[in-house]
Amino acid sequence: MDYLDINVLKSLHIIFVVSWFAGLFYIVRLFIYHTEAQTRTKEEAALLSSQFEIMEWRLWYIITTPAMVLTILFGTLMILKYPDLYFFGEHARWMHIKLGFVGMLLVYHFVCQKIMNDLKKGKFNWTSGKLRLWNEVATLALVAIVFLVVMKNSMDWIKGTVGFFAVAILLMILIKIYKRLRKS
Repeated sequence: MDYLDINVLKSLHIIFVVSWFAGLFYIVRLFIYHTEAQTRTKEEAALLSSQFEIMEWRLWYIITTPAMVLTILFGTLMILKYPDLYFFGEHARWMHIKLGFVGMLLVYHFVCQKIMNDLKKGKFNWTSGKLRLWNEVATLALVAIVFLVVMKNSMDWIKGTVGFFAVAILLMILIKIYKRLRKS
């Protein structure tokens, strides 16, 4: 039996994509709480920062980064094992675009790692509001990647592009509404 069957590779790839995104979504929430903890008394801020640093490190190095590595590994194995299906076939243009989004997601991943390292050093370069907005970048990447994979060749790229930007604009509007409600 071929243990690198396409369905096994796909399943493992999807499992680790879900884990990677879960980690990316939660790490930025931790950054927000870590940043907001700095408004507390000096003692409380120090205690909370210490706890957030432990949580961030564990999430990043035990879940998020290994999930990213395994996502890339199983995705690469699928492409290498079935290049005509995923990369060179006449209908593989969606994969090239998806890989562009994955590249952007890798940049996002390492920017998050830099934010985590800065927070550990006591450098709070991002406000909690900017971090909330940053958190939506991963959401947009998820929406784009899922639609590309599911719709593949049947997707009208003009409608897809308009839809992608519509989701981005909707998210920005919802963030502004949430911000106003939170202030009142």
